[in-house]
Amino acid sequence: MTTTPTRGQVERTLAQRIQALYRQHLGHQPSKVTCQLSEQNVVVLLEDSITQPEQLLAQTGRQELAEQVHSDLDDAIQPKLKELIEEILHVSVVDLLSDATLDTGRTGIIALLTDAPNVRINASSSKIKKRNSLDQTEA
Repeated sequence: MTTTPTRGQVERTLAQRIQALYRQHLGHQPSKVTCQLSEQNVVVLLEDSITQPEQLLAQTGRQELAEQVHSDLDDAIQPKLKELIEEILHVSVVDLLSDATLDTGRTGIIALLTDAPNVRINASSSKIKKRNSLDQTEA
């Protein structure tokens, strides 16, 4: 019997697999990948996501070319990223939105989903949810 994973377990699995995907396909591993799952979307933040060639182009005054290279790499990896998210969440991805800032080395990705993924809410999540809803009612 398999149990439904918690939101935290799914977010960790996604982060680890996305980091491995970037390492495998781009030869570059972001230093940190953070995933935040909500109702019908996943927000992914990649730290140090800019490859060495992109950094070199940007540092030598070829900012526009560095941005174009990053955009092309992003376009190339998006179908694999979409497939990975769908495989882990068992929900279709409707759209994948992505943007990067070469100066900070961060990339943000939002995956819009057809449905909310089936995840188990653990005790600490429900306490946080309850506390957040209390905070909102008091405001």
